[in-house]
Amino acid sequence: MASNTDFVQFIADQCDGAGEIVTKKMFGDYGIYCDGKIFGLICDDRFYLKPTEAGRQLLRAIEMRPPYEGAKDYFYIADVDDRDYLSEIVRATCKELPMPKPKKNK
Repeated sequence: MASNTDFVQFIADQCDGAGEIVTKKMFGDYGIYCDGKIFGLICDDRFYLKPTEAGRQLLRAIEMRPPYEGAKDYFYIADVDDRDYLSEIVRATCKELPMPKPKKNK
């Protein structure tokens, strides 16, 4: 089951206090980026955040789940209604994530 575009936009809007938020369709669901770094996934209308120590320290509740079958566990974020909370977690998470490697020209 793919994610509803309204839900994807809602999550992007909720996280936009962290920086420039972009979503990209990936295999029927979505990757979510902040300032060029992928920090999470939106799968089946659920929001998953890459696990980092900074994120762990800020989360109100820690629940680890794979976003899709065969995936590594991510933080499952059920509380998506608090915009300031989500922006703070995303900002802290992205500080720990590396910049993506530049794409090679073919």
